[in-house]
Amino acid sequence: MVVNETFLAKLNVKPKDAIGKTVKLGGNKTWLPIVGVVKDFKTNSLRETVKPIVISASKKVEQEVAIKIQTKNLSKTVAALQSQWENIYPEYAYNGYFLDDNIAQFYKQENQMALVYKIFAGIAIFISCLGLYGLVSFMVVQRTKEVGVRKVLGASVASIVYLFSKEFIILIMIAFVIAVPVGWYMMSGWLQNFVYRIPISIDAFVLALAGAIILAWITVGYKAIRAALVTPVKSLRSE
Repeated sequence: MVVNETFLAKLNVKPKDAIGKTVKLGGNKTWLPIVGVVKDFKTNSLRETVKPIVISASKKVEQEVAIKIQTKNLSKTVAALQSQWENIYPEYAYNGYFLDDNIAQFYKQENQMALVYKIFAGIAIFISCLGLYGLVSFMVVQRTKEVGVRKVLGASVASIVYLFSKEFIILIMIAFVIAVPVGWYMMSGWLQNFVYRIPISIDAFVLALAGAIILAWITVGYKAIRAALVTPVKSLRSE
């Protein structure tokens, strides 16, 4: 038998003392000696801890063959493997799969939920940008004469853009302060489902804030720059 470190930890046995001790697996009547100890490795998803593992060879229960292959000429390699399998085990149907596909099944639900979140987040951002664009358009119409007066008094294009964008930046900062604790709480709760998990870094929140500000500037900036580039004469004549 070959066992992992968790198996010995459950029995409170040190790896150096395990070699030579015997183990009986399942309904097997024979006690087999432990000939090796391997470091822990994952056989399940990150939601669960590493399980105690006992590895042994028995031709009576062999069902699968694990083969490490190179990705070069992958289709030909897989076809050659299938041909060999059918020659050696003609009575058993070939059902090959890749290990990474099997591992991906552990997180199929998370991948599906991530796609749903991305779609709804994209829709929410699009609607928000439309609303922001409509609001800045209304502000530009309402403050056309003000923009003209400011330009006559020497205001630059950058200052005009800042005039329209500063209010939105303040609103984004207020929304960010409200959203951070809510987002942190929800992500912390989701991560509790995993035994092995990453810490929530402040970088994610900083990136979200930067992305929101950039999107707001792009949305507001287009209309604000157009308003700032209008000649003061046209602005002051507008009704």
